[in-house]
Amino acid sequence: CGFLMLVNLTSDLLSYSKVTELVLDNCRSSNGEIEGLNDSFKELEFLSMANVELTSLAKLPTLSKLRKLELSDNIISGGLEVLAERCPNLTYLNLSGNKIKDLGTVEALQNLKNLKSLDLFNCEITNLEDYRDSIFELLQQITYLDGFDQEDNEAPDSEDDDDEEGDEDDDDEDEDEAGPPGEYEEEDDEDDGGSDLGEGEEEEEVGLSYLMKEEIQ
Repeated sequence: CGFLMLVNLTSDLLSYSKVTELVLDNCRSSNGEIEGLNDSFKELEFLSMANVELTSLAKLPTLSKLRKLELSDNIISGGLEVLAERCPNLTYLNLSGNKIKDLGTVEALQNLKNLKSLDLFNCEITNLEDYRDSIFELLQQITYLDGFDQEDNEAPDSEDDDDEEGDEDDDDEDEDEAGPPGEYEEEDDEDDGGSDLGEGEEEEEVGLSYLMKEEIQ
């Protein structure tokens, strides 16, 4: 992977310990590992290695603070027990598009006590009868499987939630600026009425003065 080669060449300029997010999608692994990815990334919380041709997790470094791991579209068929050893604080794991076929393979994830969301979409295991019920029974710590909970409610998207909150704030600001509906319309009507009366009175006064002048003459 060009990114990690660059990192290796300039390691004196980069402090691995400060990196919290790392995306290595479409890089190519060699012998089950990506060169440069090691235990030095002590603060890493999000790691994405989608489509890197991983066949095994045996050489995954210890990443004790890792919470989200993306491993979609690889060739992983087993060895998931490594995750509990190297990444014990995972809350989200995406294994979609891998070669996982049976419940016995997934059983190793029971030791990931903090795991809340698991994605196995496009794995052969999803073809099993009662697949969803079996996974939820096997991994009782998870809340979401393939993006949905046991009642088929979709997992929330934090980014969408933020956008919705932002929209609500904008609406509130617009309402504050606009004021309560009808308030200004009523005031406008009153003003219009007042001005009409004023103009009428002025016209009447002008007319009377004119007539009086005519009579005096």
